[in-house]
Amino acid sequence: MNIKGFSSNMYGWTERWKMDGKKPQWEELFRACAEAGLDAVEIDAVTEKLKLARSFGLAVSASYIGLPLHIPFNDLGVEQTVLPFAERLAAADGTDLLINADPINWKNPVPKSEDHFKQQGENLSRISELVASLGLKVCLHNHAADNHNARGDLRSAIQYADPHVGLCIDTGWAYVSGCNPIEWVTDYPDRVFAFHLRNQRGHVPSEDLLEGEINFVSLLDSAAAAKYNGWLALELWHPQSTQPVRTMLEDVEHSLDYLRHILHNRHVKLADNK
Repeated sequence: MNIKGFSSNMYGWTERWKMDGKKPQWEELFRACAEAGLDAVEIDAVTEKLKLARSFGLAVSASYIGLPLHIPFNDLGVEQTVLPFAERLAAADGTDLLINADPINWKNPVPKSEDHFKQQGENLSRISELVASLGLKVCLHNHAADNHNARGDLRSAIQYADPHVGLCIDTGWAYVSGCNPIEWVTDYPDRVFAFHLRNQRGHVPSEDLLEGEINFVSLLDSAAAAKYNGWLALELWHPQSTQPVRTMLEDVEHSLDYLRHILHNRHVKLADNK
């Protein structure tokens, strides 16, 4: 296993800033990411934000976009939404285009039909084909909190999409939905292109990766067996139910030290992205 480095989704950072009574400012956020030991961030790589991230020595690993993938392709408007987004990512030397299969209703998600899951797979394949010339990998990010939609979204990529479409396994949401993220890595080793790493206590996100019910030693062992060679991206998230006692910077630093310790014991080398 070769790891490109450590990255982070920024949603948890901005939400924690708000919970702490601070207005999220990108300069402050990126400075904290760098101080915590991250190599990269997941952002929409617009010019000013990219320049600011790079000023703190941060690369761009991926960009994340949510789409109603269950609707017909022509209704997605990918030429106006996805393609400019993907072009900015490619220009920033990012590699992973993470696409979330948005629910039919965010506030009260309803079960999707099998036809919906098939449509999602077709749309992922067509998007993958459109951005292939940019050198990007399309990954389905799992976000469903219920088992029916989580397993259906998984089938969208594994069963109904082109083999060039991969998975961004969000460990936290997989666990909440009643799935085992470690089994996903073991069962689909060739389709794991990215990770969002978060631990859980039931439905409550843990403060860092060390505490919780997901065994990250086993997860990384499974990733090693799959010969995973991408980024390890955190998505720590601290809603009120988490009751965090440390800062986000401290929890990210704590989690990265933990991951480095596991990888060091397995003689895994990290790429130099600085």
